Amino acid sequence: MHAHVHGQASTSRLLRAALLLTLGYIVVTIIAGLKAHSLALLSEAGHNVSDFLALLLSWVAVYLASRPPSSTKTYGYHRAGVLAAFVNAVTLLIVAVYIFLEAAHRLANPVTVRPRIMMIVAAAGVLMNGVIAMMLRGSSHDVNVRSAFIHMLGDTLSTASVIIGGWAILLTGRGWIDPALSFAIAALILWSSFGIIRETLNILLEGTPKGVSMERLEEAMKRVEGVRDVHDLHVWSIGSEMHALSCHIAIADIPPSESEAILRDIKQCLAADFRIHHTTIQFEHATCPIAHGCVMPVAIEEAHHHHGHEH
Repeated sequence: MHAHVHGQASTSRLLRAALLLTLGYIVVTIIAGLKAHSLALLSEAGHNVSDFLALLLSWVAVYLASRPPSSTKTYGYHRAGVLAAFVNAVTLLIVAVYIFLEAAHRLANPVTVRPRIMMIVAAAGVLMNGVIAMMLRGSSHDVNVRSAFIHMLGDTLSTASVIIGGWAILLTGRGWIDPALSFAIAALILWSSFGIIRETLNILLEGTPKGVSMERLEEAMKRVEGVRDVHDLHVWSIGSEMHALSCHIAIADIPPSESEAILRDIKQCLAADFRIHHTTIQFEHATCPIAHGCVMPVAIEEAHHHHGHEH
């Protein structure tokens, strides 16, 4: 738990530093984009505004996730990060659509571009985005931070393309290269956001966690000594790194002191092989004289036995 809290504090500091750097770059990019009449640079500014929001949401989500559980939020606020990642990805989709429309307009109505300003500002952007992406890379196992990391990595690549575009305009004098670059940047934004939307929706809809096979999970539990059958098996994610499981397990009619060992072995298997630490497991007897999942009450058994003797 101490390591987890320490990791969150470290991630929070990284996100704060990334926020300040991104805000400064947005201001520079907007001014330079207007001065150079470059849609590619203004697209970058728009992309960086979405990155700023992504980083801000991620930072707020990390803060919320560090808060302890309460009587109304018994699992804490771990899903806040997932929700932040989903919102980030949706904002990216909106930004991409806007860039597509604006680039189409620019192709129809060309504007003279100043490529040298494009290249200088884009070079600064590559450096800044690259540094932020490397800072976030170590914490990118969390879907919330990974959404911010993908934003910054995408920015690094798209800003590098602005440098190439500026150089191409400088050599050829063809202004259509600028909106064509904007199309490429928008396509990159779309590609990066779809994966996050799919993963976050899966968590929000309580789907099976990414990388977990229900068949393998059931087989592993059945291999534990004393387990006769597994049914009513459900697995879902509370947060991107916190998985939960509930199921019914059929065992022999044994005292609780013996079933405790089976439960311990199952929990160890789930934690070690599947990284599932939150479990709700209900034991049932394998043989049931009346119906599945129940045992004949003692009073009824005695009544049947006594009635048989009288006859």
